[in-house]
Amino acid sequence: MLYWLFYERLFPQFSPFRVFSYITFRTAAASLAALLLCILLGPWMISWLRRLSIGQHIRSDGPESHHKKAGTPTMGGLLIITAVVIPTLLFTNLRNPYVWLALFGLIGYGAIGFIDDYTKVTRGRNLGLTGRQKMGLQIVLVLMIGIWLLILHTQGLYSTAINVPFEKTWKPDLLIDSLLDQSWTYPFAFIFFFVFLYFVIVGASNAVNLTDGLDGLAAGLMVVAAGALTVLSYVSGHAQFATYLGLDRTPGSAELSIFCGALTGACLGFLWYNAHPAEVFMGDVGSLSLGGSLGVVAVLIKQEILLIFIAGIFVIEGLSVIIQVASFKLTGKRVFLMAPIHHHFEKLGWPESKVIARFWIAGLILALFALTTLKLR
Repeated sequence: MLYWLFYERLFPQFSPFRVFSYITFRTAAASLAALLLCILLGPWMISWLRRLSIGQHIRSDGPESHHKKAGTPTMGGLLIITAVVIPTLLFTNLRNPYVWLALFGLIGYGAIGFIDDYTKVTRGRNLGLTGRQKMGLQIVLVLMIGIWLLILHTQGLYSTAINVPFEKTWKPDLLIDSLLDQSWTYPFAFIFFFVFLYFVIVGASNAVNLTDGLDGLAAGLMVVAAGALTVLSYVSGHAQFATYLGLDRTPGSAELSIFCGALTGACLGFLWYNAHPAEVFMGDVGSLSLGGSLGVVAVLIKQEILLIFIAGIFVIEGLSVIIQVASFKLTGKRVFLMAPIHHHFEKLGWPESKVIARFWIAGLILALFALTTLKLR
C-alpha cells in the first residue's frame, strides 16, 4: 500500500520517496513496524484475553513445574498474525502473488489453530480438535496452496525445481518433467508434488506446534528461522546474487523478504511478553501459523531441503515425538523420559530457562550453517 502510494504515485513529484523502491528499506521498516505493533498492542491483548478467561490448560502428565502456568492467557498468536499482516500489506508490492500466498499460509494455518484453541477453551481441557480433524484441515490447505503454485507454474511464474545444498548444477524438478515420456505418468508426478508439499508445509507447521511447550522457546527459535529466511528470500529473488550463488531463482520472490522481516519483528516483539516467565502463550493459533509460514516461504524460494537446517530444532522436536510414539507402540518402551525432547531435558533436571537458552543457541548455529551452504557449493 505504501509502496504504491509513495513510490508509484508520489515519487515523480518527490524524489526522496525513491527509498520505497528498495526492498532492504521496506524489509527493515516492516520488521520495525511488526516489533512495535507487538510491544504496543501486547498489554491490551493480554488484558483482553484475561477478560475473556482464555487461559492455558496444562497437560496432566507434564512436568510439575508447568502446573503453575495454568490460566496464563493463550491465543497470543492473534497478536503475532496481526503484527505480520499489517506491515506486510503496508510495505510490500501487493501485485506480487508470492506475498498473497505467504499471507494465505499464515492466516490459513492460524485459522486451524484458532479453532483448536477455541475448542480447548470451551471444553476447559487441553484437548481441542482431534488429530484427524486437524490433519484433514491442514491437508486441505496444502491442496489449495499446491493448486495455486501449479497455476503460477503454468504462467511461468514459479519453478518446480528445488535447490540442493552444496550443489550448483543439480536442481531436481518436483514434477520430474524430464522423465515424463508417457502421458500416463503425469498423475504420479503431481501426486509426488503434493506429497512433497505436505511433508514440507504440514511438517513445519506441526513441528513448531510441538516445540511451543516452554516460555519463549518457539518464539525465539522463530526469530532465528525467520531471520534466516529473510536473507534467503532476498538473495533468491536478486538476479545477480542468485546467479552468483547458483540458485534456482524465482523472479519476484525477493518481495518475500519483507514478509519474513515482519515475521522476525513480530516474533521478537511477542517474545517481550512470552519470555520466561511468560505473560501470554501463542497457542496453536500462533504456532501452526508460524510453522505453516516457514514451510510456504521455503517452497516459494526453493529452499525446502535447507529448511531442515534453518528449522533444525523444530525438526528435532518433531522427530523426538515420532520416535517416542513409534518406540512405545513397537517395543512398549520409551526412548525419552518425555516427549517432545525439551521435556526430556526438564526431566533430567535442567531448569526451564537453561533448556530454552541452549535450544536457542543450537538453533542459531544450525541457521548459520544453513546460510554458509549458499557459498559452499
